[in-house]
Amino acid sequence: MSMINKAKNAAKGALGKAKVVAGKTTNDHSLKAEGKMDRTKASAKNTVEDVKDKFKK
Repeated sequence: MSMINKAKNAAKGALGKAKVVAGKTTNDHSLKAEGKMDRTKASAKNTVEDVKDKFKK
């Protein structure tokens, strides 16, 4: 289950990166901010998954 969650988080992080790039390209500050927020959420969720993995061992 953890690998599935990590893959989902990686996909969300990549989507966030795409939003940041699109926001920079179109000069859309709200899209850029949304992308940064998505990347931060994905990173936080990956950290939680790492902690859960440590406690499973």
